[in-house]
Amino acid sequence: MFILLEYRQGNRVRPAYRNSYHMDQYQYDIIVIGCGSGGLSIGLSMGTMGFRVLMVSRSDRDIGGECLNDGCVPSKSLIYAAKSAHHAKQAQQFGLSLTGSIDIEKVTAYITNRQEKIRTHENAAWLREQGIDVALGEGFFVGKREIEVNGTRYTAKKIVIATGSSPTKLRVPGVENVTYYDNENFFELATLPKRLLVVGAGPIGMEISQAMCRLGSDVTLVSHGKRALPHDDEKVTAVLVKRLEKEGITFHFGAEVSHFISPNEAVVVRSSGNAQHVHFDAVLVAVGREIRLESLRLKNAGIAVTDNKIKTDAYLRTTNKHVFVCGDVAGSLQFSHAAEFHARILLNNFFSPFRKKLRNDHFSWVTFTDPEVATFGLNEEALNARNISYTKLDHRFKDDDRAVTDDYQYGRLILYLSSKNLVGKQRILGGTMVAPNAGELVQELILANSQGLSINAIFNKIYPYPTASRINQAAIIKWKSEGLGPLAKRLLHIAYKVFS
Repeated sequence: MFILLEYRQGNRVRPAYRNSYHMDQYQYDIIVIGCGSGGLSIGLSMGTMGFRVLMVSRSDRDIGGECLNDGCVPSKSLIYAAKSAHHAKQAQQFGLSLTGSIDIEKVTAYITNRQEKIRTHENAAWLREQGIDVALGEGFFVGKREIEVNGTRYTAKKIVIATGSSPTKLRVPGVENVTYYDNENFFELATLPKRLLVVGAGPIGMEISQAMCRLGSDVTLVSHGKRALPHDDEKVTAVLVKRLEKEGITFHFGAEVSHFISPNEAVVVRSSGNAQHVHFDAVLVAVGREIRLESLRLKNAGIAVTDNKIKTDAYLRTTNKHVFVCGDVAGSLQFSHAAEFHARILLNNFFSPFRKKLRNDHFSWVTFTDPEVATFGLNEEALNARNISYTKLDHRFKDDDRAVTDDYQYGRLILYLSSKNLVGKQRILGGTMVAPNAGELVQELILANSQGLSINAIFNKIYPYPTASRINQAAIIKWKSEGLGPLAKRLLHIAYKVFS
C-alpha cells in the first residue's frame, strides 16, 4: 500500500509516495553516512520513493561533498575564469589590445558564487524540506544496524557508507614551513602566487597547473611518474603536455621533491639521481587520495577492513550484509560520477531480484584541461590482459575542417574496435581523445560502447557540417576505406557495372 503525499522542491510541488509498510523495530528504512554525490543520490532517491531516510553529514557545509566544496565545482569555476582570461589574451592576434592583470580575489569570489548557487539545493534545510531527516555531526557505528551522532542513536534496515576520501599529504622534510595547499584549501586563495610548485600530474595537478598559468603564475610541475595522467593513453597525454609547455608550464617527470630548504626553495631529485633546486611562493600538492575510516568504528558493526580498505563484494556490500559502500570509500575509481554509478547499482539491488555487479568496463572520465582528455571503456592494457582481439584506430585531426577553422589540428582520437561477430557487427571497446571539448565529443562513442552499438551506427549517421563531432565518423570512414583490399575493390567495380 502506498499513500500519495506531496513534497516541495524549490518553488515546485511534486508528488511523493510514502510507504506505509515499515519495519517498526527500525527508526529508518535507510541511513546514509555522507552527503556527497553518492550519498545524495541514494538519500534523495529513497526519499522520493517515500522511505524513511536519515542522512548524516559532519556539518551543513559538508553537504555536497568534495565535489561541491573542494573538487569539481570550484575547480571547473577556476578553469572557466582562467579560460576567459586566456581567450582575452589570444584575441590580441586579431588586433585587440589588453591591459591590466588578474584580480585573484574576483576569481575566488566567482568560485564561491558558483558554489553557493548549487548549495541552495544541497544543504540540511533543503533536504528536510524534501522529507529527509538530517543529523549533523560525526557518525559512527555502535551496532550492526545502529549508529550514533552527537550522543543520539539511530537504527535502520540498511546503512550506506558514503564518506568519500581526503587528499594525501606530502610528507617530506621542511614541508611544515612552506605555504601549502591541496584541493581542500586552494580555492580560497587571497593572493596569486607568482611562482607555484605543483606536485602530482594527475587530473587535479594538470587542471590547476594550466588554470594558474593562465591566470599569471609561473608554474613548475613535479611528478614521480614518467608522464602525465597515467590512466590515459600516453600518445594522447603527450599531446596535452606539449600544449601546456607552449603555455609556459615547466614539467619535471620521473622526479620527486626530496625536501624543502626554506619556505621558498625545494630540492627536486630525478630518478637518475640528479638534483635541482626549484624556487616557489606556494606549493599545491595533488598526489592522490586517502580513505579515512577510523572515526566510523567499523568493528562495532562487524565490518572487515583490509589495508585500510573496507572489504566488499561485487555488489558493494560489506561483510555486514546490511551495510553498503558508495563512492570513493568503495576503493574503486574516485570520481563524482563513479559515486553516482555506485548509487544506481545499489538502488537497483535494493528493489530488484536481478542484482547488478560493479563493473567498470564502460566507465569514462575527463580531465578538464584545454585541450581536454577523455577516456572510456577498456584500454589496450585491459584488452591484452583479457586476451580480447581488437583493432586499434589512431586518427589525427590535421585534415578535419572544424579543427582547421578552430585551430586544434593537434587533436588525436584512439579507438579500439572488436572483431566482427557472426553477423559482421563490430563494436567500440574503448578509446581516448585529446581535443577542445573532448568530453562532449566522445559522448556518442560512450553511448555506442555502453550499449554495444555497431560502428555502423556512427558510420551511417548524418552529421551537420562542420560539427566537431564529425571527427568520430571520419575516423571510422578512414579505417573502412583503408581496409578495402584488392578483392573488395574488384567486387565493387563489378557491382557498379552491373547495377549502373
